[in-house]
Amino acid sequence: MADIEYRGAKQLVEAMRAKEFGSGELLDHYLGRVEAHNGTINAVVATDIEAARARADAADAATARGESWGPLHGLPITIKDTFEVVGMPCTAGAPELKDHVPARHATSVERLIEAGAIVYGKTNTPIWAGDLQSYNDVYGTTNNPWDLGRAPGGSSGGSAASLASGFTALELGSDIGGSIRNPAHFCGVTGLKPSFGIVPIRGHIPGPPGNLSGADIGVAGPLARNVEDLELALDILAGADEFDAPGWKLDLAKPRRERVADYRVAVWSDDAFCEVDREVAALIEQAGDALADAGAMVARDARPDIDMAESHEIYYSLLAGELGAGLPEGLRRRLRDSPPDADDNSHAGIFARAAVMDHAAWIALNERRARLREVWRQFFGEHDVLLCPVMPRSAIPHDHSKDFQGRKVTINGKARDYTDMIVWCGMTCGVYLPAAVVPIGTTSEGLPVGVQIVANFLEDRTALDVARHLETALGGFRRPPMFA
Repeated sequence: MADIEYRGAKQLVEAMRAKEFGSGELLDHYLGRVEAHNGTINAVVATDIEAARARADAADAATARGESWGPLHGLPITIKDTFEVVGMPCTAGAPELKDHVPARHATSVERLIEAGAIVYGKTNTPIWAGDLQSYNDVYGTTNNPWDLGRAPGGSSGGSAASLASGFTALELGSDIGGSIRNPAHFCGVTGLKPSFGIVPIRGHIPGPPGNLSGADIGVAGPLARNVEDLELALDILAGADEFDAPGWKLDLAKPRRERVADYRVAVWSDDAFCEVDREVAALIEQAGDALADAGAMVARDARPDIDMAESHEIYYSLLAGELGAGLPEGLRRRLRDSPPDADDNSHAGIFARAAVMDHAAWIALNERRARLREVWRQFFGEHDVLLCPVMPRSAIPHDHSKDFQGRKVTINGKARDYTDMIVWCGMTCGVYLPAAVVPIGTTSEGLPVGVQIVANFLEDRTALDVARHLETALGGFRRPPMFA
């Protein structure tokens, strides 16, 4: 059983099928690893060991009979604590929900379980999944396995830290502004923000427990340590939800190209609107070089014909409208009564206006989004994928200061607004595009860097195919030094 904690999900299932070890043994191995290291990382924040052992025993009995529950048969996994799992608390980091134990699984969790997975633990997230770091008053702070003084990202920070620490081989995350991609980048693992609407979001908090409508731009998607496992998870997770199942079936397109040499790749590594750390930008350029060396046609500094500032204003307004629905009515009233100046395009100004916009304003905003989507559609007529930053820098030091809007990050020696960190991820959220993240190297400080691989709407498999080529060319996941 030595050294199996860093095998991939598909590899582990194949090993159990070959009876190299059983599901119960693998579960015990993970639990032993959590006991040894989770006190330092604080990624796994809740468990249901009794139920997990019972299901692992049942999986082993089924294996002995020559039966299989599916492609994840007997695989113990952890799940982000924003997804409802029967028998475990689901808090989304909020003290108000510390005693919330759901009566049904989130739909995406149910799909993983039906495929044979065993959920043994929940992983940490910021309060209401609303930060680039993963800390809260319920479970405390999750540390980055690459540097304990830095954040693992958010809001799926516990998910990515669990993967990087060898506590699980597969995770389920969610993303409304980089919450899958940011932690994958910070912790050196892989992740996929799927095309909007293809993975059911029912059973995710926020919204409130029991919410059926989901978010306008939020998605659920997998994190793993390799692209093969993202592809496996996408096959399991994607498909019509309970509302749509009577009338439609999802049939995602195959990758656009059969050979890496046939791909048309655009590279956008920096922008004056949201400056990127020089080391991060250089690694993204090197990722383009790796594809060019394999024969791909690589266009440097190619980008859709959009104004990045306007694109971000549209995205951030959509996000603020989503978040504003959950604000206390007293605060909403104050925002309506004292609106910011019309030309205030700071993050605070955009949020204050959009959080209380009326439906007519949302309709106008949605039309602006549709026009952006058309520009992206035309762009992907000329290019197959876009390589761009996940975030403008590598993992940030912990910063839990109460003044969220006053927080700063340092990029190329200059202080930037904390919220600038979501610009590159937000660019693809509002327009529903899929984006995969794969590690491409480390900075001079030894921190991992991921690249965002963006594809056309519903062409998730193209993004994953290019991610797989980069993984092969550049080495993919590496163990954090503390676990080497």
